[in-house]
Amino acid sequence: MKIDTATKAEHLELIKIWELSVRATHDFLSDENISSLKPLILEHYFDAVDLRIAKNDSNKIAGFIGVADCNVEMLFISPDYRNKGVGSLLLKNAIENQSANKVDVNEQNPDAVGFYIHLGFSVIGRSPLDGQGNPFPLIHMALTDT
Repeated sequence: MKIDTATKAEHLELIKIWELSVRATHDFLSDENISSLKPLILEHYFDAVDLRIAKNDSNKIAGFIGVADCNVEMLFISPDYRNKGVGSLLLKNAIENQSANKVDVNEQNPDAVGFYIHLGFSVIGRSPLDGQGNPFPLIHMALTDT
């Protein structure tokens, strides 16, 4: 796997990975939630972060991470590459090269919380609502091995 900076031309492929990943890991989100988030991510959120992608030897995108102000704003892996080290690779690269040291994780996604704990993050707080004001609690985490 290699890490590259995402280009605007890759955003359509990234939003497909995002949707597949969300449907595989965020079972608390309704189709309506996903449909309302999709254009926001594609048209606004991708452009608001330092967006990096992991590509395999065939140049196929396996996953991506977006960081802004030292915060991991998004980390999504294609279901074909889940549990194969792509998320760890992207996160470690973000810590080393994008100054990532914080993340907010959906409380209803315990696998993600465990993933970040495994990679050195600790819980520092909780919010009852997500960034859009929806009743999806967020766990605030920070890197403790800095």
